[in-house]
Amino acid sequence: MKGVVIAAGEGKRLKPLTHTRPKCMIPVAGKPILGHVLESLKGAGIRDAVVVVNYLKDKIIDEFGDGRKVGMRIRYAVQKETRGTADAFLAAEGLVDGTFVGIAGDVVTESSAIRKLISSHDSEMTVGLKRVEDVSNYGAAEVAGGKIRKFEEKPKSRRSGLANCSMYVIESSAFTKLKSLKMSKRGEYEITDLIKALAKKGEVRGVELKEFWQDLGMPWQLFDANEFLLNKMPEKREGKLEDCKVKGKVVIEKGAHAFNSFIEGPVFIGRNSEVGPYSFIRSNTSIGENCGIGDSTTVKNSIIMNHVNAKHLSYIGDSIVGENCNFGAGTQIANWRFDAGTIKMEVMEKSVDTKRNKLGVIIGDNTKTGVLSSVMPGRTIGDSCWIGANVQVDRDIPRSTRVFLKQHLVIEGR
Repeated sequence: MKGVVIAAGEGKRLKPLTHTRPKCMIPVAGKPILGHVLESLKGAGIRDAVVVVNYLKDKIIDEFGDGRKVGMRIRYAVQKETRGTADAFLAAEGLVDGTFVGIAGDVVTESSAIRKLISSHDSEMTVGLKRVEDVSNYGAAEVAGGKIRKFEEKPKSRRSGLANCSMYVIESSAFTKLKSLKMSKRGEYEITDLIKALAKKGEVRGVELKEFWQDLGMPWQLFDANEFLLNKMPEKREGKLEDCKVKGKVVIEKGAHAFNSFIEGPVFIGRNSEVGPYSFIRSNTSIGENCGIGDSTTVKNSIIMNHVNAKHLSYIGDSIVGENCNFGAGTQIANWRFDAGTIKMEVMEKSVDTKRNKLGVIIGDNTKTGVLSSVMPGRTIGDSCWIGANVQVDRDIPRSTRVFLKQHLVIEGR
């Protein structure tokens, strides 16, 4: 059986991280999201995958190539225009036949969930479902006798129910039906319209999954996936831990070196990174390759991408930091409100309640902060920004922006 992974989308809600990479290439627990998706497929017995690409496709192809790196065969189908999920699946027509597994490239789950879908499949289409407290952000299914009887995309009313996991088992005969779908109000051809059509005929199975599942449509959802994957990883100490106090699981890759520091797992430290002296790396933190976390710097529950330096007296909590960023001495990331309320973020010009009491900053690639700068909770800073010394960032900063503090000095003789 083959797999089809939909990895063509831009991930607009995940900006600034996706200004410079497809959303499936955001690293979580030491590898791109797509790497975890392929690993789950492989664990379910699927060794042959078609990855549907479009936005910044070369970054995906350069990373995974023909699949030998991950022990699979990978081929690529290009969705010429991003015109919805149904159109994305159609891009793979001709590369798959018979029964195949379809999955979104931004979903973190377990191989056992995919195996359950495969073993339950007895219709033209089988849909993975997960019970959630609020289905208003998902496609919501009503199931009776194992069949989806009604399907509604993003219901207006908030209620608990079964959400579409963007994980499917599909017969290749469905390609004909996908071609007959009409464009939705959003101007896209959507796989959910196929689910609705098949549900009316009782020809689509719905399978409730109990395993971990997290779609990664919002920046703060990356933290939950990171925590799950770090806890799931086996401990591996290929790098060097020297005079460190270690509590819990640590994965430290070859060439990495941590010294004279306190590390509270689970923690991932990538190749050739250096931690110390006197650093405090707190639980659920992933540090990429070739990073420098230095003297008296604390990193907590954060995703730090490759080539990041925070070498002097900084605090980075509940944050995601893009590649090639540099923190000036004493940079402080605030992650908590005085009233202990949940933190809101601006996502595509709308204020969204993250429902998190702790949330720091999301920073794009190639950004630098000056000494003693600070960032208020729930802010974003775009890629290629300069944040000057002593600046307090209290609003979102667009990409390629320089922010400096104008200081009025009074100098008097004595």
